[in-house]
Amino acid sequence: MKQSVKEHMIRLVDEYIEVQGLNELLKSFIADKDKENGAWAKVTLCTHYMLGGDSPHIDRYAALAELANLILDIVDDLQDQDQEDKPWMTCSQAEALNAVLALIMGFFGELGQLQIKPEWLVEATKIIGRSINGQHKDVVNATVSVDDYLVMTQEKSGSLFRLACFMGYMTVDSPRETIEQLHELADCFGLIHQIQNDMRDIVRYDVKNDLYGKKRTLPILYLLSVEDEAFTPLKDYYEGKISSDVLLQEKETFIQMIKDSGCLEYGQVVQSVCVQKAEEIYEKLQAVSPWKERFREVTYGSFVVEE
Repeated sequence: MKQSVKEHMIRLVDEYIEVQGLNELLKSFIADKDKENGAWAKVTLCTHYMLGGDSPHIDRYAALAELANLILDIVDDLQDQDQEDKPWMTCSQAEALNAVLALIMGFFGELGQLQIKPEWLVEATKIIGRSINGQHKDVVNATVSVDDYLVMTQEKSGSLFRLACFMGYMTVDSPRETIEQLHELADCFGLIHQIQNDMRDIVRYDVKNDLYGKKRTLPILYLLSVEDEAFTPLKDYYEGKISSDVLLQEKETFIQMIKDSGCLEYGQVVQSVCVQKAEEIYEKLQAVSPWKERFREVTYGSFVVEE
């Protein structure tokens, strides 16, 4: 994370939180986020500069992109009871929830200090609300089909990229077509990265495997559609006919079966379609070099795009 971006996040904590324990806790969250070397601030900066922006406050907007995604990360982990080594998971849940409230106040307070236009504030809340809608669908396991999954993932994960882009283009006079292209790209990137995570998580050898949580991710939806007796225990588990103990007893054999099933290859095919669509949109995007190329690198992240 760019040092000035991190400093703005820390400044917000100092401005809003006087209680030493909570202040230190929030700063530990920011320090942990910094270690990830995430893309959110970079997406904001690249978006701003590739569209010709020159705001003196762009680092503050980039800090808000990081802050919003930190908030949503914390909430996601609290809901999934995942990422046990994160500082917001090692403190009490009550402290973590109070920290979330503090970060939300800092986020909107900073937007107020930056005196953004009312319509932009509305747009920011709509993007965040869209992500929360997708997150709720995930929490209650509302996904029952591939189409459901694609919509949910674009809402939940695509909106995170939309928000980072939004923080970059908010102060730039950009054509509506360009903004729509950025939104489409954001949804593509959200799908690409979420599918990557889902393919990784389905072959985990611990109880955090998405299967044991009865999640319906893209590879799991594929498995549930396979007409093969070998996957009957999986279907029975999702229907509540057997317990997770049955799957855990033969987990290595079952994981190998998953690897051989074709579900990972299916995920890669869907990813490839998303990449192709993203590339088509990217080529049409009217933006300034070298920031346009840097934007492409940052948004794909660790996902390798075959040339």
